Amino acid sequence: MEIIQAVRWTDDGSGVRIIDQRLLPERCAICELRTLDDVIDAIRTLAVRGAPAIGIAGAMGLVVSLMPYASADRAALVAKAHAAADAIRTTRPTAVNLPWAIGRILGRLENTPGDARAVLDAIREEATAILDEDRAMCRRIGEHGTTLLRDGARVLTHCNAGALATGGIGTALAPVYVAVERGLHVEVYVDETRPMLQGSRLTAWELGRAGIPVTVLTDGMAASLMRGGHVDLCLVGADRIAANGDVANKIGTYGLAIVARHHDVPFVVAAPTSTLDPETPTGFDIAIEQRSADEVRRVEGMLTAPATVCVYNPAFDVTPAALVSAIVTDRGVRRPPYDFRARPASEH
Repeated sequence: MEIIQAVRWTDDGSGVRIIDQRLLPERCAICELRTLDDVIDAIRTLAVRGAPAIGIAGAMGLVVSLMPYASADRAALVAKAHAAADAIRTTRPTAVNLPWAIGRILGRLENTPGDARAVLDAIREEATAILDEDRAMCRRIGEHGTTLLRDGARVLTHCNAGALATGGIGTALAPVYVAVERGLHVEVYVDETRPMLQGSRLTAWELGRAGIPVTVLTDGMAASLMRGGHVDLCLVGADRIAANGDVANKIGTYGLAIVARHHDVPFVVAAPTSTLDPETPTGFDIAIEQRSADEVRRVEGMLTAPATVCVYNPAFDVTPAALVSAIVTDRGVRRPPYDFRARPASEH
């Protein structure tokens, strides 16, 4: 089973190497981010995407953007760091992992004594730790989530919450990978995930590459699939989980959760602890990113709607906690009622 690695340092350590997800599945191309503009553009245009991967790329990219100032005085480096952090942090507002990871880098910067070189070494170490911790967290999510799968399980997922979206083996797909690794047979149905098709372009490519049986369907076909009794479990990721358990995830997740409840199919969310946001009381308080109208009006540059028609294109929706059967984190499986006002030391 071959699982890809979506984010890492370049060989010379002076840049961030990502798989350019804009080009999949037609071509698997590596992109190297070496400037602040590179990092911002990659995150904004979805070359790198998925809440954990965005956080990792943002943290590593912040370090890379500061490398030209290794010989500057400390005050100049700190000023550049805060300006760059602000620019990266605001590229995509919904996922909590990005400001969380940027905050960790700034915290390490402020608490590191010495000159600019010492500070750069420290924040590089912190960014590497964020990457390594995410890999370990993905693995733990997989181990906890596998307890919800049986041999022959048929899983329906939405968007991409696999290795392409993280530093490790994914969040929602991690239980699938671990289950297959342990000898279980798991079949995955994948919503296309309109309008950017992260499911059909990314998840289907990733699972197929790993040798896992995968079937693509359009978002509107999920209800019919469940009615036919072909789904045992819905398993999705999250970009932010509010203190009360409301879940922000890729647009279309909310509708899927409603359909799952109607057909008595468990609806499970998998996310690292860093995605829990105790400072956001409910899903109503989550800022939802609005994206370009042409993502809906055009496909590969070709018009699929009138060129001037009004478009509603939120990148995410919010699924109420009442529709979520369980939340799997790197610390275990949490069931209702949810209360994430403080990140718990352990789940059950």
